[in-house]
Amino acid sequence: MNLFNFNPSDLMSFYLTFFRVSIVMFMLPVFGSKSIPNPVKAALTLVVTLAIWPQLSFDGALMPASPYMIVLMLLGELVLGLVLSIIIMVIFAAIQTGGNFIGVQMGFSMVNVLDPVTGVSEAVTAHFLYMCALLVFLTLNGHLYMISGIAETFHYIPPGELFISPTLYSQVMIISQKLFILAVKVASPIIASIFVVDLSLALIAKMAPQMNILMLGFPLKILVGFIFLSMVFTVLGLYMSDFVAGLPEYMLNIIKAGSPSASGITPGN
Repeated sequence: MNLFNFNPSDLMSFYLTFFRVSIVMFMLPVFGSKSIPNPVKAALTLVVTLAIWPQLSFDGALMPASPYMIVLMLLGELVLGLVLSIIIMVIFAAIQTGGNFIGVQMGFSMVNVLDPVTGVSEAVTAHFLYMCALLVFLTLNGHLYMISGIAETFHYIPPGELFISPTLYSQVMIISQKLFILAVKVASPIIASIFVVDLSLALIAKMAPQMNILMLGFPLKILVGFIFLSMVFTVLGLYMSDFVAGLPEYMLNIIKAGSPSASGITPGN
């Protein structure tokens, strides 16, 4: 006699949904940040799972029977989270790379700070641009697009069955190749302005050797760098808005490329 109308298949379905949401969300840059306490992450994961489960869930029969297969399924979910996180991380990595270029040109390469999000020591300008980009990303509801991307995975990819196909590899490479191109675009105004300053100082040093160019050039580079850095914010906002607008399409292409059905494999086999 079932007093509480308990169905073990529903419990397995909830577990599968919880595994997908928790692992993928922890891999994404915004939700998986080291600056967010683990209890907050766990609570957020549980809330999102309870919101998704009544509408989007896996069949409880998909839960593997053996512990070995469960570990393989969790590893597959981990790879899925890594693949989806690459799409988001590429834009922030590009901006940080551009910020490092700017820091070297302005003479800030010796002034590094520890990024609490990534745990990497980087230039002050790189961390500053990263935080600005993150604020723009959140303002444009980029985190909501990431949650909708997680929801789309329930339609295309069964638990632990991400298919590493040449199409998936090419999609990831197409997105990743934009890293240094975007970094140069972000840093190019300041790099060009500092180059003009260096060229001017070189001409001054040639015409007036008695002048202390080192003492004159260092504050001048910082001044010119900050002037052009204020202009970078407009460019940064445009790039971030274009990226967030295309984020659903990027994530959907990656999810479809990693779907077993797209490769001719029947899900569950």
